[in-house]
Amino acid sequence: MSRPLPPAHFAGDPVPIARGLLGGTLVRLTPEGKRLSGRIVEIEAYDCPRDPACTAGRFHAARSADMAVAPGRWLFWTAHGHPLLQVSCRPEGIAASVLIRALEPLEGVGQMLTNRPVTRERDLTNGPAKLVYALGLNPAQIGGTAVDSTELHLLAPESPLPAHQVEVTARVGIKEGRNLPWRFVIRGNPWVSPALPSMEMTAPS
Repeated sequence: MSRPLPPAHFAGDPVPIARGLLGGTLVRLTPEGKRLSGRIVEIEAYDCPRDPACTAGRFHAARSADMAVAPGRWLFWTAHGHPLLQVSCRPEGIAASVLIRALEPLEGVGQMLTNRPVTRERDLTNGPAKLVYALGLNPAQIGGTAVDSTELHLLAPESPLPAHQVEVTARVGIKEGRNLPWRFVIRGNPWVSPALPSMEMTAPS
């Protein structure tokens, strides 16, 4: 079985790190010992030194400072009152991260449905806040912990996804930096979020 990715894996540029995580697995072990997991089918990168989405306006500049921690730490970005799961990247003092936007459920679907009841299973984890609730994550307990903890960790894909399986677009829900192709999606996967990119564009991977 693959070992969890260590914090050192996240010490570099978040854009290739995000691309490399696509198709990997997010694993949650609950306090009761239940294992919940999902395949990463949508992910975004944020790299504040060169990213207007981080630095535009005092509000975003203040929030981006929360990302300037040691690499490989779980962080939560709050949007419209909902927590979104991300991992800090680059060396300490530089604000950068990857944001996990959608999962394809693999294990523990029954528990996920208990945590977040939905009519259609594909709506369970097809959004960044949805997956947080479905996995039963508590930001106060998990925020700031190492990305390779037993309770919540990431497994790399068995092999990188080939370019023809990956769609590269602009990110979702931003005004500044909306033309940067830093969102990676598994092409045609039904668990990708229904949100549209901030600017309709596709770039080669």
